[in-house]
Amino acid sequence: MRPLEGLRVLDLTRLVAGGFTGMLLADFGAEVVKVERPGVGDPLRNWTNEGRPFWWQVYGRNKKTITLNITAPEGMAMFKEMLPTFDVLLDSFVPGKMESWGLDWDTLHALHPKLIWLRISGWGQTGPGSQRPGFGTLVEASTGMAAMTGEADGPPLLPSFPIGDMVSGLYACNAIMFALYHRHMHDGEGQMIDVSLFESLFSLLGPLPAEYAATGKVRLRQGSRSKNSGPRGAYQTSDGEWIAVSGSTPKMAETFLTSYGLAGLLADERFATNEARVRHVEALDTAVQNAIGSLTLAENLELIRKNKITAIHVQTIADIERDPHWRARQLTVDVPSDEGAVRMHNVIPRLSGTPGEIRWPGGRFEAHTDEFYQQQFGLSAEQIKALREKGII
Repeated sequence: MRPLEGLRVLDLTRLVAGGFTGMLLADFGAEVVKVERPGVGDPLRNWTNEGRPFWWQVYGRNKKTITLNITAPEGMAMFKEMLPTFDVLLDSFVPGKMESWGLDWDTLHALHPKLIWLRISGWGQTGPGSQRPGFGTLVEASTGMAAMTGEADGPPLLPSFPIGDMVSGLYACNAIMFALYHRHMHDGEGQMIDVSLFESLFSLLGPLPAEYAATGKVRLRQGSRSKNSGPRGAYQTSDGEWIAVSGSTPKMAETFLTSYGLAGLLADERFATNEARVRHVEALDTAVQNAIGSLTLAENLELIRKNKITAIHVQTIADIERDPHWRARQLTVDVPSDEGAVRMHNVIPRLSGTPGEIRWPGGRFEAHTDEFYQQQFGLSAEQIKALREKGII
């Protein structure tokens, strides 16, 4: 049995943050019913590469996909009737949109006092900026993360994948578990969960508010360097590959410098302590680059292995696929689909007694619509056809 077996989730979200949240719940056994607008569908279906909707196939995995127009009176009635049979409701609409349809917290709570309602948005459900477009790129630009990412003399860098959405999805899944625990262990009622992409990503910046409040200084771009320790960064090998180095503790830094023939630096007051190395990071980086750059990737990796140095090859997905460690741990799996097998990351985290499982990839549009409405409402094929013709499903 999977740990969330029996949990029912009604998913009204679109794109990555909500999709990721629902995927995590579905991976561990929840019945996640993904609701899409008739004739439109989740925009993730349009994120294709060579015609394949890989994003949808991954984040739609293990979900039942149905259509329902909840803005139509008949669709709204069906939504309200089915809602009490679900434990969790997910939505990612602009704050206020659900309320404009008459679906505010008081209404939903009255319909289903045990309901856990997760709401994901860019900026939060309240506040003067809540109505701004809430896409991950805008959040990543505004949290301070992009301002800190990139070389000191270059532009801010935005991540090439939706990290703000994914971090929010992790927070959202945790919050749902907290609310479920309260509901079941303390005989509590349901509650509304407000997850914003901005606050989720901003929380990863750790002590930045403390630093700014105490010093008045703004931390800006410094490439791969660290203000806390050195050496730290990515350095090129003689054959054009890259090695990432972490000298987070004095022992790690000393082991690295000694192993690379740079032990003499430790007798130099500019590099004798961690604080000194951070202050003289440019000179330190030059010495480290010269040492790593004099060796090939293979030679560097052998030196790293032999001396147990805290450094590693900067890998691409191709390198990761070849890595025997990740092959042994089945990091990725090939999941059959109508369009051929699709490779995706395996279920994490790994539970020893009740592990998750990938049962199917994100499927075709409204793949489970007929089956769902037959089971949920006992509708006949003729009734389902009539609803479809009216644009309700």
